[in-house]
Amino acid sequence: MKVVGLITEYNPFHNGHKYHIDEARRITGADYVVIVMSGNFVQRGAPAMIDKYSRAVMALENGADIVLEIPVCYATGSAEYFALGTVSLLNKLGIIDYLCFGSESGDISILKEAAQFLTNVPASFDQQLTSYLKQGLSYPAARAKVVGDYFRKTQTHDNHDSKIADILSEPNNILGIEYLKALHKLSSDIIPVTIQRKSAHYHALDLTEQTPSNVVAEALFSLDVTTAGNPTISSATAIRRAILNADNVFGLSKLRNSVPNSVFQLLTNNYYKTYPVTEEDFSEIIKYKLLSEDKTSLVSYVDVSTDLADRMMNLKDLNKCISEIVKDLKTKNMTHTRIMRALTHMILNIDQETFYSYNQSGYTAYARVLGMKRDSSHLLREIKRREGIPVITKVTDAKKQLDPLGMQMLKNDIFATHIYNQTVYKKFGTTIMNEYKYGICII
Repeated sequence: MKVVGLITEYNPFHNGHKYHIDEARRITGADYVVIVMSGNFVQRGAPAMIDKYSRAVMALENGADIVLEIPVCYATGSAEYFALGTVSLLNKLGIIDYLCFGSESGDISILKEAAQFLTNVPASFDQQLTSYLKQGLSYPAARAKVVGDYFRKTQTHDNHDSKIADILSEPNNILGIEYLKALHKLSSDIIPVTIQRKSAHYHALDLTEQTPSNVVAEALFSLDVTTAGNPTISSATAIRRAILNADNVFGLSKLRNSVPNSVFQLLTNNYYKTYPVTEEDFSEIIKYKLLSEDKTSLVSYVDVSTDLADRMMNLKDLNKCISEIVKDLKTKNMTHTRIMRALTHMILNIDQETFYSYNQSGYTAYARVLGMKRDSSHLLREIKRREGIPVITKVTDAKKQLDPLGMQMLKNDIFATHIYNQTVYKKFGTTIMNEYKYGICII
Protein backbone atom coordinates (compact mmCIF):
# COMPACT_ATOMS: atom_id res chain seq x y z
CA MET A 1 0.00 0.00 0.00
CA LYS A 2 1.40 3.37 -1.04
CA VAL A 3 0.09 6.66 0.35
CA VAL A 4 0.85 10.19 -0.81
CA GLY A 5 0.27 13.23 1.40
CA LEU A 6 -0.72 16.69 0.16
CA ILE A 7 -0.62 19.95 2.15
CA THR A 8 -3.45 22.25 1.07
CA GLU A 9 -5.87 25.11 1.71
CA TYR A 10 -8.44 24.62 -1.10
CA ASN A 11 -9.70 28.17 -0.70
CA PRO A 12 -11.72 27.19 -2.70
CA PHE A 13 -10.99 23.94 -4.54
CA HIS A 14 -10.39 24.37 -8.28
CA ASN A 15 -9.21 22.50 -11.38
CA GLY A 16 -5.55 23.05 -10.53
CA HIS A 17 -6.11 21.26 -7.23
CA LYS A 18 -7.83 18.39 -9.01
CA TYR A 19 -4.83 18.16 -11.34
CA HIS A 20 -2.49 18.11 -8.32
CA ILE A 21 -4.34 15.22 -6.65
CA ASP A 22 -4.48 13.10 -9.79
CA GLU A 23 -0.92 13.85 -10.84
CA ALA A 24 0.39 13.12 -7.33
CA ARG A 25 -1.35 9.76 -7.42
CA ARG A 26 -0.02 9.02 -10.91
CA ILE A 27 3.65 9.93 -10.51
CA THR A 28 4.04 8.24 -7.10
CA GLY A 29 1.90 5.22 -7.90
CA ALA A 30 0.00 5.85 -4.68
CA ASP A 31 -3.11 3.89 -3.84
CA TYR A 32 -4.42 6.58 -1.49
CA VAL A 33 -4.22 10.37 -1.11
CA VAL A 34 -4.24 11.89 2.38
CA ILE A 35 -4.89 15.62 2.56
CA VAL A 36 -3.89 17.89 5.43
CA MET A 37 -5.87 21.10 4.98
CA SER A 38 -6.17 24.45 6.72
CA GLY A 39 -9.35 24.87 8.73
CA ASN A 40 -11.37 28.07 8.83
CA PHE A 41 -8.31 30.37 8.77
CA VAL A 42 -5.50 30.18 6.25
CA GLN A 43 -1.78 30.90 5.99
CA ARG A 44 -2.05 34.40 4.52
CA GLY A 45 -3.74 35.49 7.74
CA ALA A 46 -7.32 35.59 6.54
CA PRO A 47 -10.48 33.56 7.12
CA ALA A 48 -11.18 30.89 4.53
CA MET A 49 -13.78 32.05 2.04
CA ILE A 50 -15.93 28.98 2.72
CA ASP A 51 -15.97 26.74 5.79
CA LYS A 52 -13.63 23.81 6.31
CA TYR A 53 -16.28 21.07 6.07
CA SER A 54 -17.48 22.31 2.69
CA ARG A 55 -13.90 22.38 1.45
CA ALA A 56 -13.28 18.88 2.82
CA VAL A 57 -16.27 17.62 0.81
CA MET A 58 -14.89 19.35 -2.30
CA ALA A 59 -11.63 17.42 -1.86
CA LEU A 60 -13.26 14.06 -1.14
CA GLU A 61 -15.48 14.36 -4.21
CA ASN A 62 -12.43 15.02 -6.36
CA GLY A 63 -9.90 12.37 -5.46
CA ALA A 64 -8.93 12.69 -1.78
CA ASP A 65 -9.35 9.67 0.50
CA ILE A 66 -8.96 11.35 3.89
CA VAL A 67 -8.92 15.04 4.87
CA LEU A 68 -7.26 16.09 8.14
CA GLU A 69 -7.31 19.57 9.65
CA ILE A 70 -4.11 21.53 10.20
CA PRO A 71 -4.23 23.00 13.74
CA VAL A 72 -5.02 26.70 13.44
CA CYS A 73 -1.80 27.80 15.15
CA TYR A 74 0.16 26.25 12.25
CA ALA A 75 -2.40 26.92 9.52
CA THR A 76 -1.93 30.65 10.20
CA GLY A 77 1.80 30.45 10.79
CA SER A 78 4.73 31.77 8.79
CA ALA A 79 5.99 29.55 5.97
CA GLU A 80 8.51 27.91 8.32
CA TYR A 81 5.97 26.99 10.99
CA PHE A 82 3.23 26.16 8.49
CA ALA A 83 5.65 23.62 7.05
CA LEU A 84 6.81 22.24 10.40
CA GLY A 85 3.24 21.82 11.63
CA THR A 86 1.97 20.13 8.48
CA VAL A 87 4.99 17.92 7.82
CA SER A 88 5.06 16.79 11.46
CA LEU A 89 1.41 15.80 11.12
CA LEU A 90 2.05 13.75 7.97
CA ASN A 91 5.16 12.21 9.51
CA LYS A 92 3.41 11.09 12.69
CA LEU A 93 0.64 9.32 10.78
CA GLY A 94 3.12 6.57 10.03
CA ILE A 95 1.53 5.63 6.69
CA ILE A 96 2.74 8.41 4.35
CA ASP A 97 5.29 7.33 1.73
CA TYR A 98 5.43 10.54 -0.32
CA LEU A 99 4.85 14.26 0.11
CA CYS A 100 3.84 15.81 -3.20
CA PHE A 101 3.70 19.60 -3.51
CA GLY A 102 3.33 22.03 -6.37
CA SER A 103 6.09 24.48 -7.21
CA GLU A 104 6.85 27.01 -9.88
CA SER A 105 10.23 25.32 -10.38
CA GLY A 106 9.12 21.71 -10.74
CA ASP A 107 12.74 20.65 -10.10
CA ILE A 108 13.13 18.77 -6.82
CA SER A 109 16.94 18.75 -7.02
CA ILE A 110 17.17 22.55 -7.19
CA LEU A 111 14.68 22.91 -4.33
CA LYS A 112 16.66 20.44 -2.24
CA GLU A 113 19.87 22.40 -2.80
CA ALA A 114 18.16 25.61 -1.74
CA ALA A 115 16.77 23.87 1.35
CA GLN A 116 20.21 22.52 2.22
CA PHE A 117 21.75 25.96 1.89
CA LEU A 118 19.10 27.56 4.13
CA THR A 119 19.51 24.77 6.68
CA ASN A 120 23.26 25.37 6.88
CA VAL A 121 23.70 29.05 6.08
CA PRO A 122 27.20 30.62 6.08
CA ALA A 123 28.33 32.66 9.07
CA SER A 124 27.75 35.93 7.25
CA PHE A 125 24.10 35.17 6.46
CA ASP A 126 22.48 36.78 9.51
CA GLN A 127 24.61 39.89 9.24
CA GLN A 128 23.70 40.38 5.59
CA LEU A 129 20.05 39.65 6.31
CA THR A 130 19.95 42.27 9.07
CA SER A 131 21.56 44.78 6.75
CA TYR A 132 18.87 44.32 4.09
CA LEU A 133 16.10 44.45 6.70
CA LYS A 134 17.45 47.80 7.90
CA GLN A 135 17.28 49.01 4.31
CA GLY A 136 13.53 48.42 4.39
CA LEU A 137 13.22 45.05 2.69
CA SER A 138 10.66 42.55 3.98
CA TYR A 139 12.04 39.34 5.50
CA PRO A 140 11.22 37.18 2.42
CA ALA A 141 12.75 39.76 0.07
CA ALA A 142 15.82 40.21 2.26
CA ARG A 143 16.41 36.47 2.53
CA ALA A 144 16.04 36.02 -1.23
CA LYS A 145 18.57 38.80 -1.81
CA VAL A 146 21.13 37.29 0.57
CA VAL A 147 20.80 33.91 -1.15
CA GLY A 148 21.00 35.60 -4.54
CA ASP A 149 24.17 37.45 -3.54
CA TYR A 150 25.79 34.25 -2.33
CA PHE A 151 25.03 32.15 -5.38
CA ARG A 152 25.81 34.89 -7.86
CA LYS A 153 29.28 35.11 -6.33
CA THR A 154 29.74 31.36 -6.76
CA GLN A 155 27.88 31.14 -10.07
CA THR A 156 29.10 28.43 -12.43
CA HIS A 157 29.15 28.51 -16.20
CA ASP A 158 25.94 26.49 -16.52
CA ASN A 159 23.93 29.08 -14.55
CA HIS A 160 22.85 26.38 -12.10
CA ASP A 161 23.58 28.41 -8.96
CA SER A 162 21.73 31.42 -10.34
CA LYS A 163 18.61 29.26 -10.67
CA ILE A 164 18.82 28.40 -6.97
CA ALA A 165 18.82 32.09 -6.11
CA ASP A 166 15.92 32.87 -8.45
CA ILE A 167 13.50 30.26 -7.07
CA LEU A 168 13.14 32.18 -3.80
CA SER A 169 11.05 34.82 -5.56
CA GLU A 170 8.05 32.50 -6.03
CA PRO A 171 5.62 31.60 -3.19
CA ASN A 172 5.17 27.90 -3.90
CA ASN A 173 8.90 27.38 -4.30
CA ILE A 174 9.38 29.02 -0.90
CA LEU A 175 6.82 26.74 0.73
CA GLY A 176 8.31 23.70 -0.98
CA ILE A 177 11.75 24.58 0.36
CA GLU A 178 10.28 24.89 3.85
CA TYR A 179 8.68 21.43 3.49
CA LEU A 180 12.08 20.01 2.57
CA LYS A 181 13.72 21.75 5.54
CA ALA A 182 11.00 20.35 7.82
CA LEU A 183 11.49 16.80 6.50
CA HIS A 184 15.20 17.13 7.27
CA LYS A 185 14.66 18.62 10.72
CA LEU A 186 12.19 15.87 11.65
CA SER A 187 14.44 13.12 10.22
CA SER A 188 11.46 11.93 8.20
CA ASP A 189 11.57 9.02 5.77
CA ILE A 190 8.81 10.58 3.64
CA ILE A 191 10.00 11.03 0.04
CA PRO A 192 9.41 14.54 -1.34
CA VAL A 193 8.10 14.94 -4.89
CA THR A 194 7.21 18.16 -6.69
CA ILE A 195 5.11 18.87 -9.74
CA GLN A 196 5.28 22.08 -11.70
CA ARG A 197 2.24 24.29 -11.26
CA LYS A 198 -0.04 24.04 -14.28
CA SER A 199 -2.13 27.11 -13.61
CA ALA A 200 -2.22 30.85 -13.73
CA HIS A 201 0.30 32.57 -11.49
CA TYR A 202 -0.45 32.30 -7.77
CA HIS A 203 -1.35 36.01 -7.57
CA ALA A 204 -3.15 36.26 -10.96
CA LEU A 205 -6.28 38.40 -10.49
CA ASP A 206 -8.29 37.35 -13.52
CA LEU A 207 -9.85 34.03 -14.42
CA THR A 208 -8.12 32.14 -17.20
CA GLU A 209 -10.33 32.37 -20.27
CA GLN A 210 -8.64 29.50 -22.04
CA THR A 211 -6.35 26.76 -20.82
CA PRO A 212 -2.85 27.14 -22.32
CA SER A 213 -2.37 24.60 -25.12
CA ASN A 214 0.58 22.91 -23.42
CA VAL A 215 -1.57 22.23 -20.35
CA VAL A 216 -4.75 20.88 -21.95
CA ALA A 217 -3.46 17.41 -22.74
CA GLU A 218 -1.98 16.95 -19.27
CA ALA A 219 -4.97 18.38 -17.43
CA LEU A 220 -7.91 16.84 -19.28
CA PHE A 221 -7.48 13.37 -17.83
CA SER A 222 -7.67 14.67 -14.30
CA LEU A 223 -10.74 16.87 -14.46
CA ASP A 224 -14.32 15.92 -13.75
CA VAL A 225 -15.75 14.87 -17.12
CA THR A 226 -18.99 16.60 -16.23
CA THR A 227 -17.30 20.01 -16.12
CA ALA A 228 -19.02 22.17 -18.71
CA GLY A 229 -16.96 23.31 -21.71
CA ASN A 230 -13.19 23.14 -21.83
CA PRO A 231 -11.50 22.95 -18.42
CA THR A 232 -9.44 25.95 -17.39
CA ILE A 233 -6.97 26.39 -14.56
CA SER A 234 -7.25 29.73 -12.79
CA SER A 235 -5.58 30.90 -9.60
CA ALA A 236 -7.45 30.68 -6.30
CA THR A 237 -6.92 34.45 -6.00
CA ALA A 238 -8.78 35.02 -9.28
CA ILE A 239 -11.58 32.64 -8.28
CA ARG A 240 -12.07 34.37 -4.93
CA ARG A 241 -12.07 37.73 -6.68
CA ALA A 242 -14.71 36.53 -9.15
CA ILE A 243 -16.91 35.28 -6.31
CA LEU A 244 -16.65 38.58 -4.45
CA ASN A 245 -17.44 40.53 -7.63
CA ALA A 246 -20.50 38.45 -8.52
CA ASP A 247 -23.73 40.48 -8.27
CA ASN A 248 -25.82 37.38 -7.56
CA VAL A 249 -25.71 33.59 -7.82
CA PHE A 250 -25.96 33.82 -11.61
CA GLY A 251 -22.71 35.76 -11.58
CA LEU A 252 -20.96 32.57 -10.50
CA SER A 253 -21.48 31.11 -13.97
CA LYS A 254 -18.09 32.45 -15.06
CA LEU A 255 -16.50 29.99 -12.59
CA ARG A 256 -18.02 26.94 -14.28
CA ASN A 257 -14.93 26.11 -16.33
CA SER A 258 -12.46 26.86 -13.53
CA VAL A 259 -13.75 24.37 -10.95
CA PRO A 260 -14.95 20.75 -11.07
CA ASN A 261 -18.70 20.37 -11.52
CA SER A 262 -19.26 19.11 -7.95
CA VAL A 263 -17.51 22.20 -6.59
CA PHE A 264 -19.52 24.50 -8.84
CA GLN A 265 -22.75 22.95 -7.55
CA LEU A 266 -21.65 23.34 -3.92
CA LEU A 267 -20.63 26.96 -4.49
CA THR A 268 -23.93 27.69 -6.23
CA ASN A 269 -26.04 25.99 -3.56
CA ASN A 270 -24.34 27.78 -0.66
CA TYR A 271 -23.81 31.24 -2.16
CA TYR A 272 -24.76 33.89 0.40
CA LYS A 273 -25.88 31.15 2.76
CA THR A 274 -22.53 30.19 4.28
CA TYR A 275 -20.07 32.14 2.14
CA PRO A 276 -18.26 34.32 1.00
CA VAL A 277 -16.47 35.20 4.23
CA THR A 278 -13.70 37.85 4.20
CA GLU A 279 -11.43 39.58 6.71
CA GLU A 280 -13.78 42.58 6.69
CA ASP A 281 -16.41 40.38 8.38
CA PHE A 282 -14.10 40.25 11.41
CA SER A 283 -13.54 44.01 11.55
CA GLU A 284 -15.45 44.58 14.79
CA ILE A 285 -13.52 41.99 16.78
CA ILE A 286 -10.19 43.13 15.29
CA LYS A 287 -10.93 46.74 16.24
CA TYR A 288 -12.06 45.65 19.70
CA LYS A 289 -8.74 43.87 20.24
CA LEU A 290 -6.77 46.88 19.00
CA LEU A 291 -8.67 49.15 21.40
CA SER A 292 -8.50 46.88 24.44
CA GLU A 293 -4.86 45.72 24.33
CA ASP A 294 -1.73 47.48 25.54
CA LYS A 295 1.81 47.08 24.22
CA THR A 296 2.69 44.36 26.73
CA SER A 297 -0.29 42.22 25.79
CA LEU A 298 0.11 42.87 22.07
CA VAL A 299 3.68 41.56 21.91
CA SER A 300 2.54 38.35 23.59
CA TYR A 301 0.80 37.26 20.38
CA VAL A 302 2.55 35.33 17.64
CA ASP A 303 3.90 37.55 14.85
CA VAL A 304 3.46 40.80 16.80
CA SER A 305 6.87 42.43 17.08
CA THR A 306 7.59 45.42 19.34
CA ASP A 307 7.67 47.64 16.25
CA LEU A 308 4.27 46.40 15.07
CA ALA A 309 2.85 46.75 18.59
CA ASP A 310 4.03 50.38 18.66
CA ARG A 311 2.34 51.04 15.34
CA MET A 312 -0.86 49.43 16.59
CA MET A 313 -0.80 51.58 19.72
CA ASN A 314 -0.28 54.71 17.60
CA LEU A 315 -3.21 54.13 15.26
CA LYS A 316 -5.17 57.39 15.21
CA ASP A 317 -8.33 56.29 13.45
CA LEU A 318 -10.06 52.90 13.52
CA ASN A 319 -13.10 54.09 11.61
CA LYS A 320 -11.79 52.38 8.52
CA CYS A 321 -12.06 49.04 6.79
CA ILE A 322 -9.49 46.40 7.71
CA SER A 323 -7.59 46.76 4.45
CA GLU A 324 -7.04 50.46 5.21
CA ILE A 325 -5.94 49.73 8.78
CA VAL A 326 -3.42 47.21 7.43
CA LYS A 327 -2.10 49.91 5.08
CA ASP A 328 -1.64 52.21 8.08
CA LEU A 329 0.33 49.50 9.87
CA LYS A 330 2.41 48.43 6.90
CA THR A 331 6.06 49.36 6.52
CA LYS A 332 8.63 48.58 3.84
CA ASN A 333 9.94 45.57 5.71
CA MET A 334 6.60 44.26 6.96
CA THR A 335 4.36 42.51 4.44
CA HIS A 336 0.58 42.72 4.25
CA THR A 337 0.42 38.98 4.98
CA ARG A 338 2.57 39.29 8.09
CA ILE A 339 0.26 41.99 9.49
CA MET A 340 -2.86 39.98 8.69
CA ARG A 341 -1.38 36.93 10.44
CA ALA A 342 -0.65 39.07 13.48
CA LEU A 343 -4.24 40.37 13.58
CA THR A 344 -5.57 36.84 13.19
CA HIS A 345 -3.41 35.58 16.05
CA MET A 346 -4.77 38.41 18.18
CA ILE A 347 -8.43 37.57 17.61
CA LEU A 348 -7.77 33.84 18.05
CA ASN A 349 -5.64 34.36 21.19
CA ILE A 350 -2.64 32.49 19.80
CA ASP A 351 0.16 33.60 22.08
CA GLN A 352 3.90 33.13 21.69
CA GLU A 353 4.50 31.30 24.97
CA THR A 354 1.96 28.57 24.24
CA PHE A 355 3.04 28.34 20.61
CA TYR A 356 6.63 27.86 21.75
CA SER A 357 5.45 25.01 23.98
CA TYR A 358 3.76 23.33 21.00
CA ASN A 359 6.98 23.55 19.00
CA GLN A 360 9.07 22.16 21.85
CA SER A 361 6.65 19.27 22.23
CA GLY A 362 6.85 17.98 18.67
CA TYR A 363 4.54 20.42 16.85
CA THR A 364 1.16 18.91 15.86
CA ALA A 365 -0.38 16.95 18.74
CA TYR A 366 -3.21 15.11 16.97
CA ALA A 367 -4.76 14.20 13.64
CA ARG A 368 -8.22 15.77 13.47
CA VAL A 369 -10.37 14.06 10.83
CA LEU A 370 -12.65 16.35 8.82
CA GLY A 371 -13.78 13.77 6.30
CA MET A 372 -13.04 10.51 4.52
CA LYS A 373 -14.28 8.16 1.87
CA ARG A 374 -16.22 5.28 3.27
CA ASP A 375 -13.94 2.72 1.65
CA SER A 376 -10.84 4.38 3.13
CA SER A 377 -11.73 3.80 6.78
CA HIS A 378 -9.02 1.14 7.05
CA LEU A 379 -6.44 3.90 6.70
CA LEU A 380 -7.63 5.41 9.97
CA ARG A 381 -7.42 2.02 11.62
CA GLU A 382 -3.84 1.66 10.39
CA ILE A 383 -2.89 5.12 11.70
CA LYS A 384 -4.38 4.25 15.09
CA ARG A 385 -2.59 0.91 15.10
CA ARG A 386 0.78 2.58 14.60
CA GLU A 387 0.14 4.86 17.62
CA GLY A 388 2.24 7.72 16.27
CA ILE A 389 -0.43 10.33 16.90
CA PRO A 390 -3.91 10.46 18.48
CA VAL A 391 -6.69 10.43 15.87
CA ILE A 392 -9.62 12.73 16.72
CA THR A 393 -12.92 11.77 15.13
CA LYS A 394 -15.13 13.13 17.94
CA VAL A 395 -14.22 16.29 19.81
CA THR A 396 -16.15 15.06 22.85
CA ASP A 397 -13.69 12.15 23.18
CA ALA A 398 -10.55 14.25 22.86
CA LYS A 399 -9.94 14.65 26.61
CA LYS A 400 -9.37 10.91 26.85
CA GLN A 401 -6.77 11.03 24.07
CA LEU A 402 -4.77 14.22 24.62
CA ASP A 403 -2.52 15.65 27.31
CA PRO A 404 -3.25 19.18 28.62
CA LEU A 405 -1.04 20.85 26.00
CA GLY A 406 -2.67 18.89 23.21
CA MET A 407 -6.08 19.88 24.53
CA GLN A 408 -5.02 23.52 24.50
CA MET A 409 -4.10 23.21 20.83
CA LEU A 410 -7.47 21.63 20.07
CA LYS A 411 -9.26 24.34 22.06
CA ASN A 412 -7.58 26.89 19.79
CA ASP A 413 -9.14 25.10 16.80
CA ILE A 414 -12.56 24.92 18.44
CA PHE A 415 -12.47 28.60 19.40
CA ALA A 416 -11.44 29.59 15.87
CA THR A 417 -14.32 27.61 14.39
CA HIS A 418 -16.87 29.04 16.81
CA ILE A 419 -15.78 32.60 15.94
CA TYR A 420 -15.98 31.75 12.25
CA ASN A 421 -19.43 30.15 12.61
CA GLN A 422 -20.71 33.14 14.56
CA THR A 423 -19.52 35.41 11.76
CA VAL A 424 -21.35 33.26 9.21
CA TYR A 425 -24.52 33.50 11.29
CA LYS A 426 -24.23 37.26 11.66
CA LYS A 427 -23.64 37.80 7.94
CA PHE A 428 -26.02 35.23 6.41
CA GLY A 429 -28.33 34.14 9.22
CA THR A 430 -27.16 30.54 8.70
CA THR A 431 -26.29 28.31 11.63
CA ILE A 432 -23.36 25.95 11.16
CA MET A 433 -23.28 23.19 13.77
CA ASN A 434 -20.63 23.66 16.43
CA GLU A 435 -17.56 21.43 16.76
CA TYR A 436 -19.21 19.16 19.29
CA LYS A 437 -22.12 18.31 17.01
CA TYR A 438 -20.54 18.31 13.55
CA GLY A 439 -19.48 14.77 12.69
CA ILE A 440 -16.86 13.92 10.10
CA CYS A 441 -17.93 14.05 6.45
CA ILE A 442 -18.20 10.58 4.91
CA ILE A 443 -18.88 10.03 1.22
